[in-house]
Amino acid sequence: MATNASLDLDIQDGAGDSYIINNNSYVSAKEVYGGYRCADRGLLLPFISEYTWPEEVRALLYLVGLLYCFLGVAIIADIFMGSIEKITSKTRKVYLTSEKEDEPEVIEVRIWSDAVANLTLMALGSSAPEILLSIIEVIGNGFNSGELGPGTIVGSAAFNLFVISAVCVISIPEGETRRIKDIKVFAVTAVFSIVAYLWLLIMLVSVSVNEVEVWEAVVTFLLFPSLVILAWLAEKNFCGVPNKTDTSKQIELGNFQPADKFLKERQYFRDGRLDRDGLVAFIKEVKNYPGLTDEDAAVLAASKLVESQSHSRMWYRVGAVRSMTGGRKTQPQLSYKLKEVYSAMNEHPEAPTVGEVPKVMPHKNAIIDFHAATAAVMENIGKFPVAICRSGKLDSRVSIRVETIDGTATEGQDYIPINEVITFESGETEKIIEVEIINDNQWEPDEEFFLKLSLLVDSEKRKGVQLGRISIMEITILNDDEPGMVMFQKRGFLVKESIGNAVIPVVRKNGADGEITVKWRTIDKSAVSGRDFEGGEGILIFKHTEIEQNIEIPIIDDMTPEKDEHFEIELYNPEGGAKLGQISRTAVTITNDDDFNNVLSNMMMMTNANLDALQVHHDTYVSQIKDALNVNGGDIENATGMDYVLHFLTFGWKIIFSLVPPPSILGGWLCFFVSLGAIGVLTAIIGDLASIFGCLVGLEDSVTAITFVALGTSLPDTFASKTAAVQEKFADNAVGNVTGSNSVNVFLGLGLPWLIASIYHAVKGTPFVVKAGSLGFSVGLFTGLCVVTIGLLMCRRVFGVFGKAELGGPTIPKYISGFAMICLWLIYVLCASFQAYGHFGKVK
Repeated sequence: MATNASLDLDIQDGAGDSYIINNNSYVSAKEVYGGYRCADRGLLLPFISEYTWPEEVRALLYLVGLLYCFLGVAIIADIFMGSIEKITSKTRKVYLTSEKEDEPEVIEVRIWSDAVANLTLMALGSSAPEILLSIIEVIGNGFNSGELGPGTIVGSAAFNLFVISAVCVISIPEGETRRIKDIKVFAVTAVFSIVAYLWLLIMLVSVSVNEVEVWEAVVTFLLFPSLVILAWLAEKNFCGVPNKTDTSKQIELGNFQPADKFLKERQYFRDGRLDRDGLVAFIKEVKNYPGLTDEDAAVLAASKLVESQSHSRMWYRVGAVRSMTGGRKTQPQLSYKLKEVYSAMNEHPEAPTVGEVPKVMPHKNAIIDFHAATAAVMENIGKFPVAICRSGKLDSRVSIRVETIDGTATEGQDYIPINEVITFESGETEKIIEVEIINDNQWEPDEEFFLKLSLLVDSEKRKGVQLGRISIMEITILNDDEPGMVMFQKRGFLVKESIGNAVIPVVRKNGADGEITVKWRTIDKSAVSGRDFEGGEGILIFKHTEIEQNIEIPIIDDMTPEKDEHFEIELYNPEGGAKLGQISRTAVTITNDDDFNNVLSNMMMMTNANLDALQVHHDTYVSQIKDALNVNGGDIENATGMDYVLHFLTFGWKIIFSLVPPPSILGGWLCFFVSLGAIGVLTAIIGDLASIFGCLVGLEDSVTAITFVALGTSLPDTFASKTAAVQEKFADNAVGNVTGSNSVNVFLGLGLPWLIASIYHAVKGTPFVVKAGSLGFSVGLFTGLCVVTIGLLMCRRVFGVFGKAELGGPTIPKYISGFAMICLWLIYVLCASFQAYGHFGKVK
């Protein structure tokens, strides 16, 4: 073998692992693939050598990768939440006595308690990245403790408690408040959230300084089931003063339909929340808004039902993630027109499901319309009067615009056009305008034009005034100056039972000169007044030139199958020179509403389909992949530009995670474990990205954890809590679950990995070292500020100056509270960061 001397090589040591051979510099493979700055900080990264990359470029790429992975973990967490929803939605049948001896009443109740579900699977779903990051860091470091995992646990808890609470307090609409409903469960979780961090502090700096023993890790982990049990006892009210009303029974029994009814009308129900009677009432209400199709009505029904249902924090978190990633929304997307209708329908907030559509309130608005819908005049009449009537509220001054519109008659040739504003003074009920007909002395067939009423453009002048039913009047130009005859148009009319009001026209023929009257009355036949329709009698008034008036008969819709029935209407005693025509009596037949039943069935199926499309989980691979491929889950019509951008950015993640088994397989458990594994892999990459990025920009791991990583993992929860605060009637899903989640983070995120590591070191006979340092200072600081924040929330609940509610209330105290909580978070971040760099002295 040749030696250096025989080869005549001049070898000198260079910087690091480099060498200078015959004045040429060479770098060892160890230096290229692992010796450069921050290359040893990751468990999985870097995948390739970054030796020649500028550090600025590396830092930027790692930051972009970190943000992109946050989107990825949010998407897989969405699927993970879907599996949890599937698991926790399981029900069991309970048999109760009923009026029928052979058929007991069957109800279905949820197996999972709300408190248990929130503190176990749902808490794991929202906190899985933080918990898994801590576990992976300990295992990846050879069962030694690191700073990134524990720092993220505490930093995320601080962001959740301070910032999310502040956002929820401020975001409540003006004049509204939200209180925590289940205060006993909140009290348990709040106490445990303080105890958890106090125990963590005592364990690090007092009991066994800078070391975690096996028994300490066991106690930390066992606090988790203790929290769940106590919260469940508080929910069931096993401790304390009994409630006046057993709310648990109301929750289990009150919200469910009997199973036999559920099965018979399965296509019409979604968890027993949509019933036939409610949808029938809804159809009648939708009729008040012209131009809406059955599809529009089904979307509105689904929107109202989704809004009225109670939702878990998980549901809001899934909705927030999908909004951030351009995915399928958890609420129906309404067009501009439907949003206007929906807003009008929601003017009655107490409406439990499909609230009442606001009716015209005559004592609130002045109602303006024409006295009649039609009039006929001679061509040589010159000018003639038209009456505009005002009803409803009469104590204000209102204005309306009246204008002419061409028909077969043309302005300037057959009549003088009108476009003017008519003003009704206070107490004035009628205005007369003059319409002028042009006589051109040429023979022409009968022609018509129209008068139209419209509201003024100025929004101020539109207030307090509303158009009536007859806002357009038809004027026919003819050659007739006789009073005429009055009669029905037809001998019979066919109406549906669901029509509301049957409108029966009465016409005036062979003359329209002068004012005439005619009396009318209903006559019972197989249809009976008071049972099938609201009959009676009245007088029709035809003013000069008017040729048609309507009789309106309310039809009673009892929604029960019955044979066709009929009644009659008779005209009698005409006055003013008029005579009765050939048809003075007509029959009105009320038919069974088969068409309406078909429409109702279709609407129920469409509404149910809309609700199914809003599930937080998928039942098949096909629907899962379809959602991943399409922006807004395929609802392209309602997709915004931002949805397209976010869908493009997250498309890769969506395609990859669409291969996760859907929650419908094996009751959701297969999806649960597969998605949990995917979260674990992504979390390991996030840990590496955060650690290397922090190293490149000069940040300590503890500072990176409480800032970048904590914010990235908590951002979906922020949007979810804000939405829950605005939409829910209570504050439980907004801030009530924050304390429970923070407790679970410690018990599982630190208790579980520390238990594994302490057992490992106990077997090897070595101590499991966890240096208090920055972690001890951060935990102590957070614990103190946590007590202040919970105290502030309780003060808001008790004192009237805050509205006696945790969220919302008077404007100034609301914003002061929110600002104070934000300041507490800033104090925590700044103090913990200063301590990490030794400005407060190193904690041993």
